[in-house]
Amino acid sequence: MITLPLTPVPIPDAVAALIGGQIPEHVLDAETEAMTLAYNIELCRGDRYREAREYCLADLARVNKVLGAYNPNFIVAPGGAA
Repeated sequence: MITLPLTPVPIPDAVAALIGGQIPEHVLDAETEAMTLAYNIELCRGDRYREAREYCLADLARVNKVLGAYNPNFIVAPGGAA
């Protein structure tokens, strides 16, 4: 059997807005905050930034509770921001 490679197809803005409209606002806010916190955790390397990293990890755990309650696949890991 011959399989063709899947090419990414862009989603039109109207479809993305329709999909985003189905997710509650507090979950979208939590997702945005989780991505920001995951990025900030990567910036807090070394012993000098230990306290800041711990605060970011605590906030990420709080936000992941909201994301995990909606869908467990939405949980963001530290350093998971792209």
